[in-house]
Amino acid sequence: MLPAHSACRWHHGGVTQVTERETPLQAAPRAAAGRRRSPAAAACVLGGAVAAGLGLGFLAVLVIVLWISSPYPDSGPGGALHLAAGLWLLAHGTELVRYETLSGVPAPVGVTPLLLVALPALLMRRAARLGSASGDGGEDGGDAEGGRDEVLPASAVFSAVTCGYLSVGSLATVYAAAGPMPADPLSAAWHVPLVAVLAAAGGVWSAKGRPVGPLPHWVPGAVRRAAARPRYPLALRAGAAGALVLLGGGALIVGASLAWHAAEVQASFLALTGVWSGRFAVLLLAVALLPNAAVWGAAYALGPGFALGAGATATPLGFAGAPALPRFPLLAALPPEGPGTLLTCATAGVPVLAGLAVGWFAVRRAREVRYRETALTAALGALVCGLLMAGLAAAASGPLGSRGLASFGPVWWAAGAAAFAWTLLPAVPVAVAVHSWRTRPARLSDGPAADSDDEWHDSGVRELRWEALRRAAGTLVPDLPPQDPTAQDPTPQDPPQGPPPATPPPATPPPAEPAAAQEPADAPKPPRRLTVVTGLHLDLTPAPVPAKPAEAPPRPLVPPVAGARVLPRRPRA
Repeated sequence: MLPAHSACRWHHGGVTQVTERETPLQAAPRAAAGRRRSPAAAACVLGGAVAAGLGLGFLAVLVIVLWISSPYPDSGPGGALHLAAGLWLLAHGTELVRYETLSGVPAPVGVTPLLLVALPALLMRRAARLGSASGDGGEDGGDAEGGRDEVLPASAVFSAVTCGYLSVGSLATVYAAAGPMPADPLSAAWHVPLVAVLAAAGGVWSAKGRPVGPLPHWVPGAVRRAAARPRYPLALRAGAAGALVLLGGGALIVGASLAWHAAEVQASFLALTGVWSGRFAVLLLAVALLPNAAVWGAAYALGPGFALGAGATATPLGFAGAPALPRFPLLAALPPEGPGTLLTCATAGVPVLAGLAVGWFAVRRAREVRYRETALTAALGALVCGLLMAGLAAAASGPLGSRGLASFGPVWWAAGAAAFAWTLLPAVPVAVAVHSWRTRPARLSDGPAADSDDEWHDSGVRELRWEALRRAAGTLVPDLPPQDPTAQDPTPQDPPQGPPPATPPPATPPPAEPAAAQEPADAPKPPRRLTVVTGLHLDLTPAPVPAKPAEAPPRPLVPPVAGARVLPRRPRA
């Protein structure tokens, strides 16, 4: 049998050195752990690659179906697959380059359909969640010793899934370069990793139970202590609520504009193509751009509006410029050119509602929080709302061509600054007012409240509560007469021994009673005891209870069973 430790002795310069080295028994667990982690890491890499492949496959099937149903296909199936790879890269925010233009100048296409971004993000998040949960071996899985595989750390799952996804993304970038709309290499070099990293981080965080903290050890201590305060989660929640209100208001504005310009939208939709496959493709593109339209509507309500090319801007105060817009159903719902109207200026109510939402969600339900802390939380929530709107505006805008269409959509910094200013103004006073209302002192309906800070434990309030309780209880709580401090407590005496002395007959005989109710005069009467409790003058002598007539025994619901045998209960193994 091998020893647990082995030592090696060697002499150098007359000094004996002892060196311990690891034996095969100690190295075996580490080697087994490495063998267990290798398949788990490989599975995570494969999961990331499969997530990217599923996104590519979905878009490839969709493009192939449209290509087959098209009566005039421009290219073969190879061109359709190259276009599918380009659309997959566009879903990550990558700019595509369109070389086939009337002027011969390459035109960039950088407006990313935000609904299309949800496809790779969800697939990547799911792959990260499955990779984080794949370390739990079942009853049949795992090694023979422990029975369970070792769970990979979050950093290892994140790195493995991201590597698998980016490997497929690089191959798709190379493959799309030979298509009709290749991707810009510099744009793909940072857009695809950005979406992959964010989605993988969200999946790992969700698989670990969505922990709020603590932050990693490499983060400075001051930052970790500051992030542990409850104001920051509240600010994030308040800012997200304000951004959702802005997006909902923008979607409502877009829907109302589409209904107002229904005739123009229908004419634009029917004029694009006459075949059902082309109209279906236009409809899919319009649906994928609806989140972009909601962001544009929110930026329109905030005031900065959005750009429609060089020198054309749409704001609530007016539509300036003469844009050269392509024919598309969503663009047909733009406001008319000229100064704004009262209806367009009424869209300013959307950011006001967003500020009210930020102020409402920034209040804590704690009495010890000061008004300054509540106001600071509301201000941070407004800042978070501004940052979210700036990011959404940057993602929803981009170029649709060169020259006249080089700038298309809201300006991100203007939209973020306007969202911060609009939500900050009503959020702080609303948060302070809501905090004052929630932490107001308790008031009693049947008496004036005390002026002290702790009204619940005040002596006068205790008497009021007791009086209200006594009136509600009725006769269950007796009225206590005032106690005389000079009175002495009576001492109970023992009853006399033997029969009581005879009582002389009264002068006037009482009225005759029924014979059944009369008792013999010489019958001994039971002694009566008087129990006196100090502080309570109550007669505790039990009152006579009238006899109840005998009732028949209840009839059993189930007739008895004859010949039944009860077996003893066996103990469980």
